[in-house]
This record gives sequence, structure tokens and C-alpha cells, in this order.
Amino acid sequence: MSAPAITPVFVRLKLSLLRNGLRQSGGRKAAYITSAVFALLFAALQLIGLIALRGHAHAESVVVLAVAVLGLGWAVMPLFFPSGDETLDPTRLVMLPLRPRPLVRALLTASLVGIGPLFTLCLLVGSVVAVARGGAAFAVGVVAVALALLVCVALARAVAAANVRLLTSRKGRDLAVLSGLVIAIGAQIVNFGAQRLGASGLGELDPAADVLQWVPPASAIGAVHAVSEGSYGPAAAQLALSAGALVALLALWSRHLTRLMTSPDGSTLPSAESAAKERSSTGLARLLPGGRTGTVMERSLRYVWRDPKTKAAWVTSLAIGLIVPVFNAWQGTGSVYFACFAAGMLGIQMYNQFGQDTSAFWMVAMTISSARDAYVELRARAYALLLITLPYATLVTVVTTAMLGDWQRLPEALGLSFALLGAMLATGAWTSARFPYSIPQEGYKNVAPGQTGLAWISIFGGMMAAALLCAPVIALTIWLNVSADGDDWKWLLFPAGTVYGAALTAAGLKLAAPRTARRLPEILAAVSKG
Repeated sequence: MSAPAITPVFVRLKLSLLRNGLRQSGGRKAAYITSAVFALLFAALQLIGLIALRGHAHAESVVVLAVAVLGLGWAVMPLFFPSGDETLDPTRLVMLPLRPRPLVRALLTASLVGIGPLFTLCLLVGSVVAVARGGAAFAVGVVAVALALLVCVALARAVAAANVRLLTSRKGRDLAVLSGLVIAIGAQIVNFGAQRLGASGLGELDPAADVLQWVPPASAIGAVHAVSEGSYGPAAAQLALSAGALVALLALWSRHLTRLMTSPDGSTLPSAESAAKERSSTGLARLLPGGRTGTVMERSLRYVWRDPKTKAAWVTSLAIGLIVPVFNAWQGTGSVYFACFAAGMLGIQMYNQFGQDTSAFWMVAMTISSARDAYVELRARAYALLLITLPYATLVTVVTTAMLGDWQRLPEALGLSFALLGAMLATGAWTSARFPYSIPQEGYKNVAPGQTGLAWISIFGGMMAAALLCAPVIALTIWLNVSADGDDWKWLLFPAGTVYGAALTAAGLKLAAPRTARRLPEILAAVSKG
């Protein structure tokens, strides 16, 4: 007696999961329907736009790059949005008597149900229509669409299966916080690419498309264009590449499924050797000052390295602080003053210092009994931030200046950066004591419910105050640039901005310390809310 087919069962299971998920709350149903409508509307507009490219000289380059980016999106989606599809976790099926090959077939078919596959199908169909000419090309296009869609889905499944132990753990869920970094960097890259295309035309895409047309799943669309040009040999090779990639991904997926179904989960258990190494690691402490200052600095730096949300905020600030000035300098439209963006992005990390500790702040509060203790605590946190920010802001300023070749403005750019950094440290220390708010550890929110107003006042109010505090250095810079004899004195802006920034930091810490000591109960209640 043959075993019943499990593929229809898994398709019905996927539909049941979607239906039951929408029944949980009206808000979730509204969010799903709204996102579905927008996704389908965008897919329809994209389909129309791709069809409109038909006959354009560079249509092949556009569609090949679009499909390549789509494949990349399917590859990284499980890493940053592991909770987006509950069926991505095959460990829930370990107690069932299922063989890998039928399970792969069933999961692959179930994966074709959803908004993502429908959006992908629309893009692929539009890509084929844009480049296909003749009956043979459209016939190959049908095969190419099926191959490309299956490659995308199998790629996502293989990546999810390879990392499912991590993605279903707490640390893995926290990895999704870094999606903000990917979006921020991607937005800058897209902006840069759009500006280049606007200036040079779609012909700029041809070199990249010539390479990517041999990389699955874009190679399937490349085969359609090759058939339209009468190049049947290259078309067969490109289709074979896509088919081979699909077979390899399915084999890799099956291998990881077998391992998941038969091996114990030890991914979240650290080995004794690594734990002992972690306990004996004191290299960082030896480089820091002694006493409370060194202890607080070490704690702050460990937060940057270990806490997922703190790490995400720092990595995002470091990346954007470099991308904005460097990309603008690369395009020839930038200025050395754009380098101040690095100091500004990193200075934001001084805001809501106690909120970063969350409920663990009570242990810090127990050690603060006077304004002096609060001052040492805040000063050490500022030192930890400066340990990263000062060399980084200097590096970004030097790199931006070198790309622009405007070395005579380096002293004033450094002076402005350091003055801005000092002003943000000062206002950040004060707003941390005056407007603290909680940062939820789970999920994607960075502000606890009901504290959004506090966050806006703390960050944007502090940034406006920092800009006002920098006004003397800005005014001095403008005066020296318009003055007839200003060139001889511009070098003074570097020491003047540095001293002014240091003075602002010291004054801000002095003003914030007494308020911090007085408001410890209120601060503890605010940062523990989430």
C-alpha cells in the first residue's frame, strides 16, 4: 500500500496558517490586507512598466538586473524576517515520519502560496514580455519563468533550513534588528545608482548585466533574450545553469532537512571551552582606566558588541556616517562639511543612555548615591563613546577630504566635527537624565508604547540644542571663509573646535549629573516600562 501524497496536505496547512493568523486580531488582518493590496498594486505597476520596456535598446539589462536583485532579496529575506512565514521552521515536523524528498517537494509547493511568490511571478512575466520576440522566445519564457520562480523559492528555503537553529533562537530573532542597516545602506546605494543612471542613461547597466545574465535566476531571463537574438547555444547553457542551480539548491535543502530531523539542537549551548575563554578574557579591561570609570567603559563597550539593538544602532550609524559623505564626494557633488555627518550620527548614541540599560539599570542606580557618582558614570559612558567616535570621525573627514582633494579645508572640517560631537555629548547626557525612555528588548520597536513623545523630545530636541550650541564655531567658520584675511587663520578652527567641543562636553556632564542623582527613581521607572 503506497503512502498518501503529502503535498496537498501541506498546501492546505499553509492556507490554514494564513487564515488562522488573520483571525487572531483585527489589527493583524488590516495590516495583512493593506500590505497585500500595496504589494499587488506595486506588482501590477511594475508589470506594466516592464511591458512598456519592450523594444527598448537596454531592456535586457534592466530585467536581468531586476531579477538578480529579486533573487538576492529571496536569499536574505529569511535572515532578517524569520517570523514572516511560520512554515519556514521545519523543526516543527521532526516527530512526523516524513522522508526528506517528499517533504522537500511538499514544502516547495506550499512555498508558492503567498504574496511574495505572486509578486515574483508578476515581475518574471513582465521581464519575459519585455525581452521576448517570436514564438520560440515566448515558449522558452514559460520555462524560464517557472525555473526562476522555483530557484528563488528554493534559495529562500535552503537559506532558512541552513540557519533555522539560529533564526528560531533569541539571538537569531534579534538578528532581524539589523534589517534597518540593510535598508539604510540599500537606500543610499539605490539613490547613488539612480543619480548615475539619470546622468548617463541605462547604458551604464550593460556591463553588470553581461555578467549577471549567467548567474541564476537571472540566467533564465537571459536565455529568453538569447533565443530572441537567435543565439540558441547560449540560451541552452543559461537554462541549464538555472536548472542546475535549482537541483543543487534542492539537494542542499534536503541535506539540511535530514540533519535537522535527525540531530539534536545544540546551537544555543556554548561549549565549555568557549565559556572558559570568555571568562578569562580580560584584554579589554587591561586597556581601560581603573576604578569605576574603566568598569563603566567596559560595560558600555560590551553592550555595543553584544546587545543586538545597541549593536544595530551603532553599525547603522557607522555605515550611514561613512556612506553619505563618501558617496557625495564620489559623485563630485559633496563637500568636506558633509564629513560632520559621521560625528552627528555617532553623537546620537549618547542620547537615552540609561534606556539602553533597560531594566538592568537598577543595578547601576544602586551604585549612584551622589552627584559625583552620577558624574563619573556619565563621564565614563562619554569616554566609551569617544573611544570609537573620535578616530572614526577623523577617518571619515580625512577620507572625504582626500576624495575631494580639498586639503585646505581639513582643519575647519575637523574642528566643526569635534564641536558638533561635543555638543551632542553634552545635550545627550542632559536629555538622558531629563527624558529617559524604555527600549523593548523583543520585537522591532525601539520605543515602548506611550513613550514616543519622550523619544522625539529627547532626540530631536537634543539635536536642535546641539546645533544651537555649535553656532559660535559655525559663525567663526563662515566669517573666516568670507574674510579677506581669513585663509591665514583657518587652521585655528581645528584647535578652537576641539577645545570648544571638550568644554561643552564637560559642562553638559556637570549639569546632567545632579539631575541624574535626583531623578534616579523616575529614570528607573521610565527605562523599565518596556
